[in-house]
Amino acid sequence: MKNSIIDIVPRYAETDQMGIVHHSNYLIYMEQARLDWLDALGFSYQKMEDSGVLLPVYQIDIKYKNPIKFGDEISVKTTLKNLPTTRVVFEYEITKKDGSLCATAELTLVFTDAKTFRPRKPIPEFLEKCKTLF
Repeated sequence: MKNSIIDIVPRYAETDQMGIVHHSNYLIYMEQARLDWLDALGFSYQKMEDSGVLLPVYQIDIKYKNPIKFGDEISVKTTLKNLPTTRVVFEYEITKKDGSLCATAELTLVFTDAKTFRPRKPIPEFLEKCKTLF
């Protein structure tokens, strides 16, 4: 399971006066998709945090292709780009049900020690599960 797909129906509150989903909500959709990906792998942010690991965002690159409007149903595909080191990189594709591409993104998170906030390696169980995907 190198990738996962979730379906989302944007809420009215996530749109602007023109009925278009505000760009900041794309980050929320991607986080929701990433949480689903982690759950499918058998992990969760809670498990990471309980192990003393935080995963702050290091970098994000989003390319907006077509607007999402109120009433559109979308899918968010999350893909693990490569084997994690002190960083983990995910790629995203957000599409409408008709197949049109709304956005692509690459997001980098850094495994960070919860006490010192210094970069660290991922927990071994997570890394072993990721190795099975490549």
